[in-house]
Amino acid sequence: MDISALRHFLAVADEGDWSRAANAEHVSRATIQASVAALEADRQEQLVIADDEGVRLTAAGLAFRAEARGRVAKAPAPTRKAGGKAKASKGKGRAPIVKGQPKPYPKRQGR
Repeated sequence: MDISALRHFLAVADEGDWSRAANAEHVSRATIQASVAALEADRQEQLVIADDEGVRLTAAGLAFRAEARGRVAKAPAPTRKAGGKAKASKGKGRAPIVKGQPKPYPKRQGR
């Protein structure tokens, strides 16, 4: 079982709602639902019931919650990858002038 899937399951168990769990874990709602569905398929039992009032744990889900908390507590802390878009160097905007060479840009026309 994936530790992130266990964290997603615990978020759903604590929040009682897909959207609030997704916000707490900083992932999309579809990711949370897919993680819980993967856990249910792996364990071959239903862990949560979703209805109009929210998301509730089944008896199997309540029993699994303690096991999941233990596994998450033993796991190493998650590391964040350095990410984001690299910024290009802006430079001066013009090519440097080399002594003895013509200027790399046209001279402004005088009036």
